[in-house]
Amino acid sequence: MLIAQASPSFAAGPKWKFWERNKNNKEEQLPQSTPSDTMWEDIQPDAQQLQAEKNKVTSDIKFSDIEIVGNSLISTEEILQNVKIQPGDPYSVETVQQNLKSIYEMGYFSEKMRAVPIKVDDKNIKLRIIVQENIPITDFTISGNDSIATGDLLQILNELVNKPQNINKINDAIQEIQDYYASQGFILARVTSVTDDPDGIVNITIDEGKIGSIVIEGNKKTKDFVVKRNILTQPGTIYNENLIKQDLMRLYGTQAFKDVKRTIERDEDNPEVYKVTIHLEEQRTGTISLGGGIDTATGLFGTGGFTDNNFLGSGQRVSLSLLAGTGVVMADSSMLNRANLQAELSWFEPKLKGTDNSLMIKVFGRDFASYQIPLAVEKRFGIESTISRSFVNFPHLVGSFGIGLENVHVKEGDANQISRLYAAHNIPISERAKQLQGGLFLSLSPSLIYDTRDNATLPRSGVFANVRFDEEIALDGFDNTFGKLSGGIKKYYPVAKKSSVSLAFRAGGKIHGDIPEVMAYRLGGPYTVRGFRMSGIGTGTGFMMGSAEFQTPIPFVDRITDAKFLDNIRIAAFVDAGQIYGSTVTNEIYNRPIHAITAGVGIRVFVPGVGPLSIDWGYPLTGVPDGTSKGAFTFGVGEFY
Repeated sequence: MLIAQASPSFAAGPKWKFWERNKNNKEEQLPQSTPSDTMWEDIQPDAQQLQAEKNKVTSDIKFSDIEIVGNSLISTEEILQNVKIQPGDPYSVETVQQNLKSIYEMGYFSEKMRAVPIKVDDKNIKLRIIVQENIPITDFTISGNDSIATGDLLQILNELVNKPQNINKINDAIQEIQDYYASQGFILARVTSVTDDPDGIVNITIDEGKIGSIVIEGNKKTKDFVVKRNILTQPGTIYNENLIKQDLMRLYGTQAFKDVKRTIERDEDNPEVYKVTIHLEEQRTGTISLGGGIDTATGLFGTGGFTDNNFLGSGQRVSLSLLAGTGVVMADSSMLNRANLQAELSWFEPKLKGTDNSLMIKVFGRDFASYQIPLAVEKRFGIESTISRSFVNFPHLVGSFGIGLENVHVKEGDANQISRLYAAHNIPISERAKQLQGGLFLSLSPSLIYDTRDNATLPRSGVFANVRFDEEIALDGFDNTFGKLSGGIKKYYPVAKKSSVSLAFRAGGKIHGDIPEVMAYRLGGPYTVRGFRMSGIGTGTGFMMGSAEFQTPIPFVDRITDAKFLDNIRIAAFVDAGQIYGSTVTNEIYNRPIHAITAGVGIRVFVPGVGPLSIDWGYPLTGVPDGTSKGAFTFGVGEFY
């Protein structure tokens, strides 16, 4: 029979019910039995008189005791907790009715409940309450649960076993089951029926919410396969809100759509399954840009470019960028006053051949005053390709492998000045040829990235870590082949509501061979130890550095104005420290400190799609040679890890 709750005639309160969801997704109440009237036994001669005066309180007649009869599984103590009558309370039928209602609403008893007033003497009666327990639950069976283990659901139900059927408790357990499903992402899961067998077994049937179809709407330029490859949820599976959110985030991450939403409804042709509709609003993905700014490495610069994040509706990204800069800002005497020219063309395929691999191909050319070789001109031309893939069992971990071909050419910029510097330090001028060493290199670069940041633009918690090995094979002289390993970790800690502290550590060094000075590690500048000019601390075959930084919005700005762009501005305070290993000739002739500690302040302006534009002023606490001015501004674009 179907479990239903009966309500006796003395109970004027709410009627308890179980709701069943039918195939049309409508709710209908299961039938309820019709209760019998409360029975009053005529144990004493004046009981009829007491019944006739059921709504009248007789101040001379008192309750002397309460007796519970008929219970076996539910203790008398538990029942009496729901009885508010105390010995000495005035007797009235209304009081009896209210207490019978409280006992009945415990849910363990049938409507065949009786209250018997027994006369003790002229002024006292004992109230005997006779209850009839519902059929006890001996076990539960669960069907329809494919996504949640039966054992997990029985943990919710086991406390009801060996107790009388209690619709209140069963309904609470049903709600708890549905809440547990929802906490796991199965928000459509519903208990559709509850029945009991004569032997006390209660049978529960669950509809977990199967997907019948997935419909895509709103993509006009973007091809269907681009959308579908980002939706991992498939028809025939159980709907999971957590997985759908990941699908929507992947679609949004293609940068092809302004908005991505989903709706769910019962399938009209098959009400037992659901139809999921993905609503897409495309955005303009192709942009032509002209701009400019200031950067420590390029000075005053102008840029131009073209980018399409959804090239021909294929989900691919194509980008061309051009840059012309005046040269290094606040360069010291080791750098030429020369324009910085750069060009780069890149193509990115996020799903190579429909797999989870992504592919980036980049062609570039650069002509600038060398940051690392004093008074030299550096030219680089090359092509590189990187294939990346996330690890299925480690969603925050991405592995990649890069292969590139680069020609590095370094030529003399000021031979007279270099000769004087070498002579002043008693260094043979023949060493200059080693400094100007370049070459044609084939690079093989495996790497790993681990990223748990809460936000890629304004992170306040999480970790970003990377490790990379570069094998540089010299094609124009194998003896110049070398390998190096580098990596770093940056940890973010939230402070108050909008601020954060980050701690970072980076290190790198050669594994084998001799690293040409033009490809050596360097410290000093906007992306390493601030407060020094580019390479101002030194260059070498290895390095180690750490940094601590506090970032916060402009204090009290939200009380002054509602301008939204101010939300993307942060002020910062930092401490940097670094050490160079395997020092080069350049460090000797320019008396560079090799190691230093700095502190400073700065401003961050976060530009979507670009990253932070930073202006920092750092003050060296150690490592400044005598006669050298302390402190320097640095300008940077993007965040360096």
